[in-house]
Amino acid sequence: MTLSLAPIMPWLDIGGIMVFAASGSLAAARKRLDFIGACFFALVTATGGGTLRDLLIGAPVFWMHDAMPVVLCLVVALAAWLVPLRWWPERALEWFDAVGLAAYAVYGAAKAAAWGVPPVPAAAAGVITASLGGVIRDITAGQPSVLMRHELYVTAAVIAAALFAGLSAAGLAAPWPAAIGFAAGLALRGAAIRWKLALPPHRGH
Repeated sequence: MTLSLAPIMPWLDIGGIMVFAASGSLAAARKRLDFIGACFFALVTATGGGTLRDLLIGAPVFWMHDAMPVVLCLVVALAAWLVPLRWWPERALEWFDAVGLAAYAVYGAAKAAAWGVPPVPAAAAGVITASLGGVIRDITAGQPSVLMRHELYVTAAVIAAALFAGLSAAGLAAPWPAAIGFAAGLALRGAAIRWKLALPPHRGH
């Protein structure tokens, strides 16, 4: 499945960068860090997954060849850091993260596909793109990773990326694979945030 990136993809990329950067800078604000700390959190959250994706698919690391992602992270970090914490909704970080997760799952799968990666590993690249930034953010902040909170998280990224890759391979015209994948991933993650949905855990012995 070798595809060119559809016109909707740059918007998913920009949206993913912005909301992940916002979630990173908000995490820094909750730790009472300074502006430089907020910029660092914004950058690693927004670029962590995409960096590993590009290394795996043999593409140039996106933010090393284009200043826009870094500048966008800095602008979002400044805006988020200046807003008092009391003005943010209680679960703002989780909802920013949910939007970024769905957008980056689809965009990551699309970019891998555009570089000639077959559908299944392309979907896996989308999951890595979507999930790794939030994991790095949580570990750096010294709090339990989102993967350990027993809510549907990676599952939502899997659904978004798999729907995009599968529908694209089946020949559905753009932008529908991207739109359907994004909507399904966001809906599932949103439901998990709202109702604490989780897959059954391992039962041990």
